[in-house]
Amino acid sequence: MNPTWLTAFLDMTAEELEPATDFWREVTGYDLSARRGEREEFATLVPPAGDAFLRVQRLADGPSGVHLDLHAPGQEFEVRTSPGGLPFCLVPGAESVRPAPATWAGPNRSLVDQVCLDIPPAIYDDECEFWASLTGWELFQAGRPEFRRLRTPTGQPLNVLLQRLDDGDGPVRAHLDLATDDRAVETRRHEGLGATVVAVHGGWTVMRPPAGPVYCITGRVPAADLP
Repeated sequence: MNPTWLTAFLDMTAEELEPATDFWREVTGYDLSARRGEREEFATLVPPAGDAFLRVQRLADGPSGVHLDLHAPGQEFEVRTSPGGLPFCLVPGAESVRPAPATWAGPNRSLVDQVCLDIPPAIYDDECEFWASLTGWELFQAGRPEFRRLRTPTGQPLNVLLQRLDDGDGPVRAHLDLATDDRAVETRRHEGLGATVVAVHGGWTVMRPPAGPVYCITGRVPAADLP
């Protein structure tokens, strides 16, 4: 398929939609578009410059989560599911300008720059091969044994990390990651917005927002393309 753009959708229950949307607006510094859809279930987080790549959706049923939209010119809209059970969409579109990181007090920059797929170990290899085949992007080892990445083209707004979970089964899930200049400073900013720290690891901090699924703050340089 060779997508030209990626969008991450925050799929929220009716109860979690408003607090989750308010939180991510504060985290990113983005505005919110007008609601759209038959039931006004969709909205876009609009950056001050560049093309949008984060959207929110009110679910009719099911738990809150994250899914990817893969854009390509001339692509017909399709809803699909990966072999591991993660929903995703193929959509038309030709966005091309990645937004710059937001600058906060400190100064410290941050940017949502990655979707991490959380994959049970029994289906990890098959899921990795599926995403590499679908996108046409190179799959490579990402430092730690449990991490692989897709080598996204220069200028894509979102990297794709494929994480092998230690154990468990069930469907593949996804979460958002942020890059920041100073992880400790960024963590304190998120705590001030109502998030709580779940765990601190060597290169990332797991956070729980006021509503919706957990996410991570990482020490990657904001807006840097992968080597």
